[in-house]
Amino acid sequence: MHNNDGVPHYQIRGLSLWGFRDRADFIDYLFAGGRLKTGTLVAINAEKVLNAERDAALKKLLDEAEYKYADGISIVRSIRRKYRHAEVSRIAGADLWEDLMARAGREGVPVFLVGGRPVVLMRTEAQLRARWNVNIVGRQDGYFSVDAQPALVERIRASGAAIVTVAMGSPRQEQLIALIRREHPAALYMGVGGTYDVFTRHVKRAPKGWQDLGLEWLYRLLSQPSRLQRQLKLLRYLGYHISGRL
Repeated sequence: MHNNDGVPHYQIRGLSLWGFRDRADFIDYLFAGGRLKTGTLVAINAEKVLNAERDAALKKLLDEAEYKYADGISIVRSIRRKYRHAEVSRIAGADLWEDLMARAGREGVPVFLVGGRPVVLMRTEAQLRARWNVNIVGRQDGYFSVDAQPALVERIRASGAAIVTVAMGSPRQEQLIALIRREHPAALYMGVGGTYDVFTRHVKRAPKGWQDLGLEWLYRLLSQPSRLQRQLKLLRYLGYHISGRL
């Protein structure tokens, strides 16, 4: 089904996802008409779907986010199974964030970075300035207390940031974004997980061939066997997919 903007929406396990054809389509939509959209971008994969079913507070945060997109080959395959003629492709959050930053640099959009370790965050800012001349108006690493949140929210509001990206993992990043948005709604927000680590090469990403085959999860599992327990939980989602309970 299509919304008023002509972009298809799909329902998977009660979550409404946008069906952009590719990253360029998504970025063009966000910047359409020369005015950057406001709202929250959230990557949806099988793990997040399962977590939302167990965590009512997370489900509410996801429902309130405007732009949920398929970052996970299992979600893409589920959409194609449920909606036979769906033209949807996987949009990896790390790649979407880079495209967003490149466009922000070209357009002179003010950006505030939150999350990550201090050294990683500093390198992220330096590389964004060097590669795309991104206008970074503030940064805050991920190591701050709950008591420090009001001051951070005020710094972001005062900075005039039009894009705020938060790298703290789920559901912490979604919770923080919801908190900041209440005081500074006129911005585009994106939860980006471990993207700063990948961008600065502190964490090695799966080779492109593995990504194209939808096997990035397997590459991560082979390089980090400790993820096995997390991957086993995803068998429940596989059951949903096979039985068509989507």
